[in-house]
Amino acid sequence: MPSLSRTPVATQVLIAVNVLVFLVETGAGADMGGAGGGTVWEHGFLAGPLISQNHEYWRIVTGGFLHAGLFHLLVNMLSLWFVGSALEPAVGRVNFLFIYFVSLLAGSFGALWFEPTVATVGASGAIFGIFGALIVVARSRGIPIWQSGLGIVLVINLLFSLTFRGISIGAHLGGLVGGLIAGWLVVELGERRRMPTLALAGCALLAAASVFGALAVAGGTGLTPNGLTL
Repeated sequence: MPSLSRTPVATQVLIAVNVLVFLVETGAGADMGGAGGGTVWEHGFLAGPLISQNHEYWRIVTGGFLHAGLFHLLVNMLSLWFVGSALEPAVGRVNFLFIYFVSLLAGSFGALWFEPTVATVGASGAIFGIFGALIVVARSRGIPIWQSGLGIVLVINLLFSLTFRGISIGAHLGGLVGGLIAGWLVVELGERRRMPTLALAGCALLAAASVFGALAVAGGTGLTPNGLTL
């Protein structure tokens, strides 16, 4: 069910959490300019060998809340505000949170699948998923994605991901696919067939599948020297 309030509270909370984690990250020694480092960073970034060999499974989640510098954080939080403020009131806070975390986990799966030995951080996988779900919801409400500008923004972001070095293509594509599927579940089962519990159960299964997929592709014998994707 859509939220009764137009205020995107969950989006605001997620932004606050990301900002708080960044402050803790920099307070623990990370470089605000983007070079990483520090205790929180070293124990939180996503990397296949540290998951498969050291069994540090939490990195599948924590990598999505770390950022490589202030600029990286600002770009992602502005993007999250833009898409979250549009999607959350449309689908409700609970559905929105499920979509967000499904997308984050799917993004981690994609990042490990494409480049398992490269360190990856950032909320962009989850944000791409929110964007994918927003496209699904807009289409279900009869809003053409090209006329609304959503299609153009998506194409620009995908081209950006494919063009510039240091961008985690796997995280972006994985998050996008996860968000598209989660958005479809919310619209098709939760709204059209009035089975919201089944829709959330489907999202939970998708999240679990993303975690198992991430564990399956995490590997490698060592980290790529100086490798980092966002």
